[in-house]
Amino acid sequence: MNYLSAELVAKTYNDRWLFKDVSLGISQGDKLALVGNNGVGKSTLLKILTGEIQPDIGSVSVRQGIRIGYLTQQPDVDENLSVKDILFSDSNEIAKTVKDYEECIHHPETSAERMQSVLLKMEELNAWDYENKVHEVIERLGVPDIDKKFGELSGGQKKRIFLAQLLLQEPDLIIMDEPTNHLDLSAIEWLENYLSGQSITLIMVTHDRYFLDTIVTEIVELDRGQLFRYKGKYAYFLEKKAEREELLRIEVTKARNLLKKELEWMRRQPKARGTKAKYRIEAFHELEKKASQDLKKDKLELEIKEARQGGKILEVEHISKSYGTVKIVQDFSYVFKKNDRIGVVGKNGIGKSTFLDMLTGRSKPDKGFIMPGLTTKFGYFRQESVGLNPANRLIEEVKEIAEFITLSDGSQVSASKFLDIFLFPPEKQYNFINKLSGGEKKRLQLLKLLVTNPNFLILDEPTNDFDIDTLNVLEDFLEKFSGCLLLVSHDRYFMDHLVDQLFVFEGDGKIRLFNGNYSDYRTWVDENEESSPNTAVAETPNERRKVVSDTSRKPSFKEKQEFEKLQEEIELLEKEKEQLTKSLNSGMYDHLQLQKLSREIKNITDTIEQKTMRWLELGEIM
Repeated sequence: MNYLSAELVAKTYNDRWLFKDVSLGISQGDKLALVGNNGVGKSTLLKILTGEIQPDIGSVSVRQGIRIGYLTQQPDVDENLSVKDILFSDSNEIAKTVKDYEECIHHPETSAERMQSVLLKMEELNAWDYENKVHEVIERLGVPDIDKKFGELSGGQKKRIFLAQLLLQEPDLIIMDEPTNHLDLSAIEWLENYLSGQSITLIMVTHDRYFLDTIVTEIVELDRGQLFRYKGKYAYFLEKKAEREELLRIEVTKARNLLKKELEWMRRQPKARGTKAKYRIEAFHELEKKASQDLKKDKLELEIKEARQGGKILEVEHISKSYGTVKIVQDFSYVFKKNDRIGVVGKNGIGKSTFLDMLTGRSKPDKGFIMPGLTTKFGYFRQESVGLNPANRLIEEVKEIAEFITLSDGSQVSASKFLDIFLFPPEKQYNFINKLSGGEKKRLQLLKLLVTNPNFLILDEPTNDFDIDTLNVLEDFLEKFSGCLLLVSHDRYFMDHLVDQLFVFEGDGKIRLFNGNYSDYRTWVDENEESSPNTAVAETPNERRKVVSDTSRKPSFKEKQEFEKLQEEIELLEKEKEQLTKSLNSGMYDHLQLQKLSREIKNITDTIEQKTMRWLELGEIM
């Protein structure tokens, strides 16, 4: 059953076509992801599908009786409304009854007569299933107190409320713009599982690559004003996109070569041409249109010089921090080492950003000491677009830091050229900052941070508002970055590729150190929940690996040789794993080759694990 159809839709922006002659159909059970670079018109297309804005050309039709739910990036609502007023629509009798029930149980002074009346209404409408769903959605998405005023909430809390409202409305077709922004990892995983349900039909804009792999059945790319559909997962999309772009390059090259010959023919012909020649003239104009396609794709390039890093980087000794009775950090110590690549995970509001502020000196711990090295130079990328003067032009904002910027190869470029590298062409550099989009402000914020040549990068949710291509470039840069990296991100794909250790905020001030990336951590949590459901605190892999050995005896000559050999073998295996991982992410292989690469990586990972455990055992004896 077809739910929605867009026929030959077109839209202009600032006297240029965002897209033209775009057609799209969404049928029951479809799960589509709309992808493309920042600024190509993805959000605009979603707004056209929902009827929020009208196309300049074309039409959108929705099947009669189909209800559409739309999650926008910037919802507009009365700031004085309470959370419960937004969550529960009075037009839905069941929702209104559940709202009354929630009010009763949240207010102890409610009279027995009113409570009894509401309970009877709940029974009459069989509203208990809906009430259970309300509690699940509110709890899983971290919706705050339902009596709070909307205007008192943070931007992230507001986004979660509108997501909860959308899910509770149970629309036939869900349309979402970046649904994972401002959600913590546990909420994202729950939402992923919810949206994977067979009865859900949706189209969404997202840069979350695990979301693309787990949920969607088809990826729709908006590129150069056209739509391209790929029936498959993210890896399949990358493969077919590369094939399409290569085919386009060949066609345009042929068209340009043929155009030269046809141009000579056009110039030789007399002005009064016969009917037969008109076909060739029309074909010439079609050829001219194909040959004039711009194949150049702007790509962000990150090549920045790093400040020299000394032996001492950052020492944290027994720090504690509380707000009233709420413990943020309790007696935490860590010595940061060169090439540390650490992810920070935990629920929203648990204190991750406060912890980062303490490390960088923006706030002080209640107890303990934080001692940075003399050569340590922080680069702190925060969630908010802080440090940008909205009254400045782009070029002025960068020149306030430096007129010339040193790149990784030692060469210097002007502030204007550096802006161009960051996809701000000369014609944009004199725009005021308050006119930039959210993604452009984030890119400028990243630019300003890297200009200072940091050797300790702290990134707090850097993936919000960036398109997939920009994220891939940022990943490549961070993989080569030789300084310390501390990363807070809800993007599991991004986290898995960049970190090998986690600080897990577990609540009540406790921070657990975990060796491995986020997927390793989730596997460990699942294993411990299955094997020890009644155990309050399970041991970490580090604790499991502790080997009880007789340290009183001396190692044999053979054990010493084995110990040294294992070190070399583990290093070689790590390099081999790194090469295979790069191949896996290159987008150059079909799905069968990708499966083979994945199996090889798993086998090598298992071998590294076995050899590492033996190496640790011998290390105890050493």
